[in-house]
Amino acid sequence: MLSLFRVLGRLPLGVLHALGWCLGWLIWLGSATYRRRWFDNTAQAGIDRAARWASVGEAGKQVLELPRLWFGRPVPIGWQGAAHIEAALRNGQGILFLTPHMGCFEATAQAYAARFGASPGGKPITVLFRPPRQAALTEVLRAARDRPGLVSAPANLRGVRQLVQALKQGEAVGLLPDQVPVDRLGVWAPFFGRDAYTMTLSARFAQVPGTQVLLAWGQRLPWGRGFVVHVQPWHEVMPEPVAEQAEEAATQMNRAMEALIRRCPAQYLWGYARYKTPKPTIKVE
Repeated sequence: MLSLFRVLGRLPLGVLHALGWCLGWLIWLGSATYRRRWFDNTAQAGIDRAARWASVGEAGKQVLELPRLWFGRPVPIGWQGAAHIEAALRNGQGILFLTPHMGCFEATAQAYAARFGASPGGKPITVLFRPPRQAALTEVLRAARDRPGLVSAPANLRGVRQLVQALKQGEAVGLLPDQVPVDRLGVWAPFFGRDAYTMTLSARFAQVPGTQVLLAWGQRLPWGRGFVVHVQPWHEVMPEPVAEQAEEAATQMNRAMEALIRRCPAQYLWGYARYKTPKPTIKVE
């Protein structure tokens, strides 16, 4: 599997995006479950016809651009709002990046690592690493994430502590707050008008003293021309995620993600099972 990814990584980004567009439609046509979820999610959010159909091909592009980002030559990545990052780093603040499943979130982390984390004295970015179900992909992800300025943390209690420590040290942390958490690590809150199980971890990280919360996403440019990382501050202050306020914090978070997604709905991953119910955690006595 690793060899295949390395071979694909040699192809031009435009070629991979063309193949990815085809892959997106093959998956959409071949999976009734995926297709039904896509229909339900786009209808729930009120996405217009042009954006919803474009999202089918964009989802495939998101898959096949990864080999180039992980193992190929660097691709062009521009910035819009990098001054917000520079200001936070000058002030010695930790940075919490919140990014929805939109555009190329892998390019967002890599772009930060290359510009702000890999240089001498730079501040790396730490992201959670959840091993995939396919064992063959674990080797691929570990090799891909092993780069200067980018640190992976396991998706468990030890990893959470690692991320908190990174923020306290004035480093950056990246989260996908629209990812469905495991049971007991989230609350139900509205997302595009329908209750979705939403993580409380982002609110806890935002409360780490000295943390600057930034919303970010990587826009995929047409014809394989690269990406643009958009960064903006989030001015809302989430309450402490205690029991009686956890729903309020999650609602604020979902509202912020909705606003970002509406800027470019064609590049959101509408086939993602955002409204699923997490499986109960089995306690071992």
